[in-house]
Order: sequence, then structure tokens, then C-alpha cells
Amino acid sequence: MSATYLMPTYNRQPISFNRGSGSWLYTKDETPYLDALTGIAVCGLGHCHPKVTEAIQQQAATLVHTSNLFGIDWQERAGEALCHAAQMDSVFFANSGTEANEAALKLARLYANQQGFKRPKGIVMEHSFHGRTLLSLSATANPKAREGFYTLDEDFIRVPFGDIAAIEQAAQDHDDICAVFVEPIQGEGGLNTAANGFTYLEQLQAVCDSHNWLFMLDEVQTGNGRTGKYFAYQHSNARPDVLTTAKGLGNGFPVGACMVRGRANGLFGAGSHGSTYGGTPLASRVVHSVYEVLADGSIMDNAVTEGQFIRESMVDALGQYGVSARGAGMMIGIALPEEMDCSSLVDRARDEQKLIINVTGSHVIRLLPPLNMSRNESSQVVERLVNLLKPSF
Repeated sequence: MSATYLMPTYNRQPISFNRGSGSWLYTKDETPYLDALTGIAVCGLGHCHPKVTEAIQQQAATLVHTSNLFGIDWQERAGEALCHAAQMDSVFFANSGTEANEAALKLARLYANQQGFKRPKGIVMEHSFHGRTLLSLSATANPKAREGFYTLDEDFIRVPFGDIAAIEQAAQDHDDICAVFVEPIQGEGGLNTAANGFTYLEQLQAVCDSHNWLFMLDEVQTGNGRTGKYFAYQHSNARPDVLTTAKGLGNGFPVGACMVRGRANGLFGAGSHGSTYGGTPLASRVVHSVYEVLADGSIMDNAVTEGQFIRESMVDALGQYGVSARGAGMMIGIALPEEMDCSSLVDRARDEQKLIINVTGSHVIRLLPPLNMSRNESSQVVERLVNLLKPSF
């Protein structure tokens, strides 16, 4: 497969897939691969889910795009459903997680501007990842993603993830902070969870409330059932002022959302933000179809059960070698000993085990399987991973 005319922005694997179904991807010669990555947490309902496929087909044959110069019925319906699921007041539809995060960061600036700040700062976390546009990249910690782009670092204060004391210290050191922006679980940073779990979010909200800051959550990866709740913050009693999501929102169709409530509601007015493609009839109908599939909770319950099974099974099989597991629902990190060479694991899993995985944070296998994966398929993920890893110990 030639990539002559494509910019070399991706380190592509030497394989392409011809079709997908549920938890499986197939090459042109119909070789099946068990997909434990789902397009990096995107196809949460599996590949080509029939209800999503039906929605795309029907809407594509009816009306794809009109622009936001006009009312869009499916956008209104998707917005109502999503705000109901997220316990938020209103939503802006974008085309990606990065765009949703850029909207959130613009909201924080606007919020600060209304309070008289000329150049406010936001608190973000070490090992965070929020996107690749210039402002969202500045909020991101990944050195490789940031290199050479003259990031806007003066706009952010970076503190260790999970460290409330560091945030309280920042409040003492700076009088121009306007917001805290955080992932409930750090996906790209190594499937990192706070030591006190989701209680961390409640503590963050309390600090934000006490200083009149915006409490903003990046649930681009953790949202839409991935952790076993519609949104990860719902494992706690916290409630964000701003909430972003994407990835599983469209089950493969590109769409993102930035939601607000309370003091963040009403900050944007006509002309203060926008998107030509955001919330098209087609994208909005897809969002609504995903919501309809997730709404009864059974698939999210399955994500909890199967995710726990995979984590416990991996520790049972390899814990004696220093392997541990973390995450929530179908957001799974299998942490290997730091001295272990993980550079070839993705290729070997694909070639030797016909298993699609990812390695993040240098020594953590990141698994993001479909939320509706069967027990038989979960068992196969474990078996193939153990077969891959055990000879290395």
C-alpha cells in the first residue's frame, strides 16, 4: 500500500483492514484480528453496530448538511439526550475531541475575561493529553507532541495528577487562575488513575468552588460508557462546569461535544464560537443512535463486568512477574515491569497473536475493547496477551 501522497504524520503499522464487525477487524484476505483498541476508544459499540449503521444510511439518504445557519432537528434531539446523560445544561457540537477541548479552553478565557483578568492561567496535569491544536497542545504534557510548536506555556500551570495539595499551593502562588482542566483517567499518559480514585474529582471541584474557578473535565476518552458509567465523573459525586467528549460519541463517525452548566452556561453567545460542520444532521443523528443503544445501561454494565474479568485474569496469570492492572470498565491498563522492553509488543501482538493493542506511557499495555465484548472474546484477549508476554519473563 503506497503512502506517497500522504504527509508522514503517522507511524503506520504495515497492515490495513478491509472491514469490521463487532470486536473483529478483517484484512482483504479475510484474516480476522481481535480488536482490543477499537480505533483508540472510538468504536465503543464495536465495528459497524447495526443501529448506528442504519442511522447513517437513513440520514445519508435524507439530509447530510445544511450548516448552523438553520435549525437542525437531529442536533436538538442529540443535544437533549446528551445533556440528559451528562447532567449538563447545554452543548456545543464540534468535529473532534481536540475541537471540543479548544472550545472548553476558550470558555475558560471568556469566563476570566468577564472577571477582569487580562491573561488568566489554567491548571493542567503532568502527563495530560488534550489535543493538537495550539491551545489544547499547550495544555498537553507530551513532549513529543509539543516539540517545535512554540506552545503557549505561560497560559498554564502544570501540577502532578492526583495531587490536591499542589493545586492548593498553586492557588496561593497565583491570583490569576481561572480553571482546572483534567482527565478523570489519563489515557495517553499511561492509564493513570488518582490514588484515591474518583474521589479526587470531588476534591478538585471543592477547590474550584472555593476559588470561583471553572471545573472542567476532558472526557474525550473516558466518556460514552467507556468506564462503565456514561461519563467517568459519575463514579463520584462531582459535577463539572464544563465537560468535553468525543471518540465513542459517534462510534467511528467524527463528532465532538463541549457541554456546560451553571456558571459556564451562557458564556458563549452568537458569533463567539462556531463550526461549519459541527452538529450536522448526519453527525447528530449518529450521536442520538449511540445514546439510544447505551441508554438502558446494560452495555455499560457489561463493560464493568468484562473489564474487571480482563484485569483480574491478567493479574492472576502474570502478577507473579510484577504485572499489575488498572483503569475502569473497558479502559484497561496492564502495567509491565519498567525494565521490560515493550518496543516490539504492538507488532508482535498483531503478527503472532492477531490481537490489536497499544502501548502507552512506555510500559503500559492499553486495552480499549468494545463495551459489548462477549466473555468468549474477553477470554481470547487474555489468552493471547498471556501467550505474548509469558515467554518474556
